[in-house]
Amino acid sequence: MRRFCLGFLSFLSLMAQAQAGDALLAVAANFTAPMQKIAQAFEQDTGHKAVLSFGATGSFYAQIKNGAPFDVLLAADDDTPLKIEKEGLSVVGSRFTYATGQLVLWSKQAGLVDDKGEVLRSGKFQKLAIANPKLAPYGLAATETLTQLGLLSELQPKIVMGESIGQTYQFLVTENAQLGFVALSQVFADGKITQGSAWVVPAKLHNPIQQDAVLLNSGKSNPAAAALLTYLKSDKARAIIKAYGYQL
Repeated sequence: MRRFCLGFLSFLSLMAQAQAGDALLAVAANFTAPMQKIAQAFEQDTGHKAVLSFGATGSFYAQIKNGAPFDVLLAADDDTPLKIEKEGLSVVGSRFTYATGQLVLWSKQAGLVDDKGEVLRSGKFQKLAIANPKLAPYGLAATETLTQLGLLSELQPKIVMGESIGQTYQFLVTENAQLGFVALSQVFADGKITQGSAWVVPAKLHNPIQQDAVLLNSGKSNPAAAALLTYLKSDKARAIIKAYGYQL
């Protein structure tokens, strides 16, 4: 009997592996750290594997339009997935909001950024890093914030642009820019800012950063892609997302 049970369990394990597959994901750069953790848990829990590519939402849109074989898009906004759906490039009804992001003004230097963002008016920095607003929703939120503060024109000569929020963060980590707007998730863990100094930008200063996921046409017959989107709504995935400072 014991040998039968062990054999049956081995059979079930083989069946699970046979049914498991890969899902190719295009993931907004701001969601890098939480998605890496979610992908690991997803593979452990389901046997499926999420193959991750990170970058700017606008760049992914262009790639998808040109036939890139991604199964799922996790965007940094809600406009791009809606546009993709309207253009017939995704499965209608699959789109949903997986997180709402927060913008933060951050510096690697401790004490440089105050809790009201007044450092932007101080002149105590040479370069201000933001993501390209034409490609990255967090870059658009940054320019909206500067506009609301009446500082966009004044600070324009100091602005350096990253192609994605990931590249923008690298400008700050390497201190090629002393100050910059990034996603809170990039500098936040365990309920606090991990290093440096920061000002979490009030939501009223920019349009909401509502981040949507969508099943692309390439993934409509891929069980792993469907399973991944379902997993994103699970309590385990939502706990990881919340731990990185996103709102649900």
